[in-house]
Amino acid sequence: MKIKSAILAVAALLISAASFSKGKVIDQVVWVVGNEPILQSEIETEILRHKYEKINIDGDPRCVIPEQIALQKLFIAQAKIDSVTVSESAVDQQVEGRIKYFIQRIGSREKVEEYFGKPIDKMKEEMRRTVQEQMLAQEMQQKITGDYKITPADVKRFYNKMPKDSIPNIPEQVEVQIIAITPEVTPVEIERVKSRLREFKEKIESGESQFSTMAILYSEDRGSAMQGGELGFMAKGRLVPEFANVAFALYDPTKVSRIVETEFGFHIIQLIERKNDQVNCRHILLIPKVDEKQKSLAMAKLDSLASEIRSEHISFSDAVQRYSEDKDTRENEGLMVNTENLSNKFQIQELPGEVAKVVYSLSIGEISKPFTYTTPAGKEMVCIVKLKSKTKAHKATPEEDFNMLKNLVTAKSNKEALDKWIKEKQSEMFIHVNPEYKNCDFQYPGWIK
Repeated sequence: MKIKSAILAVAALLISAASFSKGKVIDQVVWVVGNEPILQSEIETEILRHKYEKINIDGDPRCVIPEQIALQKLFIAQAKIDSVTVSESAVDQQVEGRIKYFIQRIGSREKVEEYFGKPIDKMKEEMRRTVQEQMLAQEMQQKITGDYKITPADVKRFYNKMPKDSIPNIPEQVEVQIIAITPEVTPVEIERVKSRLREFKEKIESGESQFSTMAILYSEDRGSAMQGGELGFMAKGRLVPEFANVAFALYDPTKVSRIVETEFGFHIIQLIERKNDQVNCRHILLIPKVDEKQKSLAMAKLDSLASEIRSEHISFSDAVQRYSEDKDTRENEGLMVNTENLSNKFQIQELPGEVAKVVYSLSIGEISKPFTYTTPAGKEMVCIVKLKSKTKAHKATPEEDFNMLKNLVTAKSNKEALDKWIKEKQSEMFIHVNPEYKNCDFQYPGWIK
């Protein structure tokens, strides 16, 4: 089985210090930052991770990587002094996310355990400290950089000082408004889905079938289906209310919930484990199918609505408020939001496939004919879209690209704040570095005193 480099990279993180003591490296403390020790094994593990992940390192890895670890320890040491904490549930979510990633890549829980040579519970235990330290360091950095607010004047000054050949090129971008409605699902189709889920529930509770097997075979949430329907530990607020209310009411892992209807479809749920304010459960999702007659009716409705908008009997924005059933855009005048940068601007290839195909041939202000669009959750909707604007490829300007330039200013400001803080803490905090590192050309020379 061919495992991608990303898996190998994470595998390196799970190698214990003992792996390096088998005749290769005698583990020892080689740096101390505050009260935080750095072991030789930590450095060797990170060197392996960079090698497997093919991360380019500017300089000697045996100097660059120890300094990277020391920086994290510096943030952690200060976080403990300042009583900065991260929630147990947030750490658990991160660990569960990583385990879920391994399962998706390698194929199953059993294959993950075989690949790493240890039970998943042991992997979680080993990951937990690493994840907690990473999150503590991130929280500390946010505390250091979080007070400074970037103003339009800051952006303008930054832009005016940029060398002309350093001004970023912005590719062509579009803004798209959408009106989407869900074709009615017939009572017969809903009963078919519910009957199928009742059948699954009976087979699972009778012991005839395993919930995880049924999820793999039949669940239409393909993201979780390959993990036997397992979602990982979730706080109540991360789940849609209808699902959360039922999932958090489960106490017997041998039982299966009643059928739950959400915006995604119909589910049955099985508890795996509770931990503090989180629950880990499995689910099977079935999505009712829309028949062609109902789809045609929805198409006709939107075709008439598009004609009314074109004849200016109603504005597109008003039509969104009255008719659109897309909750993600309805309160934003129908403007689609780019989840990558939370702006309303997209490169064509960043739009969902069905939408991109339609928008490509539209002129500014033009409204499309109705078409079908399958949401990321697998729900089929009928839509019309309007190309609100199209910005040609250009050099960035504060007027057209304020948010992008603001991000650059923020990154520069954050780096300056962190650089200043690091240099100050190096002079204040106890730091010990073993002699073999004293000839390194560090980014921050203050490690050597």
